[in-house]
Amino acid sequence: MEPFWAVVVGIMFGAGIYLMLRRNLSKLILGLILISNAANMLIMTSAGLTRDAPPMIAAGKETLTGTYADPLPQALVLTAIVIGFGVLAYFLTLLQGAYKSNKSENLDRLGGGAS
Repeated sequence: MEPFWAVVVGIMFGAGIYLMLRRNLSKLILGLILISNAANMLIMTSAGLTRDAPPMIAAGKETLTGTYADPLPQALVLTAIVIGFGVLAYFLTLLQGAYKSNKSENLDRLGGGAS
């Protein structure tokens, strides 16, 4: 099942880069979202997808026995999701301000310099 997710992550990275290369601010933001989600999926799948028991030490034992799901990638992805949401909210605010001031999402018109 992991090779399938590797292909999905690759497609998401490719689509995100394609969208970020467009000259439209909203497509740039969508590309950023895709790349962020692809990176989160990459971290989760690189840790190994398991349906085993949670990493809880049983009563009376000192170490974990058998296979278990690694909690570190899950914590990293949860943190990345929260940070990604904050960055997305910031960029959407910038998009709204840029559209109000320039009436355009075209990145060539947002430069403000000599045209």
